[in-house]
Amino acid sequence: MIPLSTVAQSVLTRSFKYKLRVESWLGPDLLADDVPVSSASEEADRSLRVPERVTLTIPRLSGGTSWSPVTDNHPLAANGQRLRVQLGIGVGGGQMEWIQRGWFVIQESVAEGDTVNVSAVGLLSLVEEARLVSPFQPSGTLVSTLRGLVEPTVTVVVDNGLTDRAVPSGINYDDDRLGAVMELLDAWGADAYVTEDGYLLATPMGPSMTPVLSLTDGAGGTVIQASGASTRENAYNVVVARGTTADGGQVQGVAYNYTGPKGYGGYFNPLPVPYFYESPLLTTVAQCNLAARTVLSRLNRSTAKEFRVEMVPHPALQAGDTVQITTDDYPNLLCVVEALTLPYKADGGVQTLKLRSLA
Repeated sequence: MIPLSTVAQSVLTRSFKYKLRVESWLGPDLLADDVPVSSASEEADRSLRVPERVTLTIPRLSGGTSWSPVTDNHPLAANGQRLRVQLGIGVGGGQMEWIQRGWFVIQESVAEGDTVNVSAVGLLSLVEEARLVSPFQPSGTLVSTLRGLVEPTVTVVVDNGLTDRAVPSGINYDDDRLGAVMELLDAWGADAYVTEDGYLLATPMGPSMTPVLSLTDGAGGTVIQASGASTRENAYNVVVARGTTADGGQVQGVAYNYTGPKGYGGYFNPLPVPYFYESPLLTTVAQCNLAARTVLSRLNRSTAKEFRVEMVPHPALQAGDTVQITTDDYPNLLCVVEALTLPYKADGGVQTLKLRSLA
C-alpha cells in the first residue's frame, strides 16, 4: 500500500474530499502541470504482463487550451509522454494530503467530439514492446542481467532479501525481452513490480502475511462476495523445476502444495498433478528447489478461493497488497489483491477488488 499519514488513514474510514491531479512529462520536460480531467479510472490485474491501465476523459477545449493531440510534443500525444497521477485526500482544515498513484505512458489519445479519450499503461509496456533485435547473451549476474534487459527504460531496485549470483555461460534470449525478465525472476525466486515512483522493485517471491487493511462485509458500504467458481484447470499441486550443471548434468527441484482442497495427497487427486519448469539459469538443486517454490506460489494464486469486493475508494490500495476480510463464512481471512479498479474522481462510483485467499 502507498504510505499514508495517520491522519489520512483515519479520514478514509469516513466521508472525505477526493481530488485528482495529472501531470504530463516528456523526458525531463514538464508539458502540463494540471491536465483537466472530467472522468478517470485505473485498472490493475496481476495476471497480465503489464498489470496497469488508466483511462482518462478530457474536455477538448478547456480554459482556452486545446487538448487535442495535434502536435508531436502535445501533453497528450503518444510519443513517449508519461502521465504522473496524484490523488488528494482532504485531511481537514482545507488541507489536502497528496499521494503519488504512479507513472503511466500514454498509449493512445483520440479526440471525439468535445472530448479527448486517453489510454495510458504501466511502464512495463515499454519493456514489452522493445523486443530484442538480436540475441541477448548475459555474462554477468542476475542483477546485471535484469538491469541489462530493463534499463534505462525503467530503473531497477533490488531488495536486500535477494541474493545475487552469477549467470551461467551460454544463455541466449531470442526476442521476448519481458518474457526473459519473467523467466529470470522465477529462477531467482523473485517477484517484481513497478512502484508508484516509477522504478522496478525486485523482491523475494511470496505475499506478506501482515494485512494493510481490514474489510468487513456490510461495514461502511463494503460488499464482499465469494465468486462461486471452481475449476480443475491449471490446478497444479506439484512443480518440478529443472536446470543444467556446468558439466551438462541435469538437476531438479520439487515443491509440493499440501494445503487446501486441491493439495497433494487429498481427494482432488491421489496422484501428483505436476507443472514442469525449466531454465538454463538453474545450476544447483538448491536453485531448482527455490524456483519450484516460486512458480508454485505464482500458480496457486490462480486457483485459490476468490472474492469480489465493492467498497468506498481507497486511494492507497495496490494490487499485491494483503488484506483481511470478514464475512459470515470467513472470519479474519487473509487475502491478496489480485486485481482492482479505482475511480480517480469523487463521482466515479465504487472501487472493486478481486481477492485470492492465502488459506
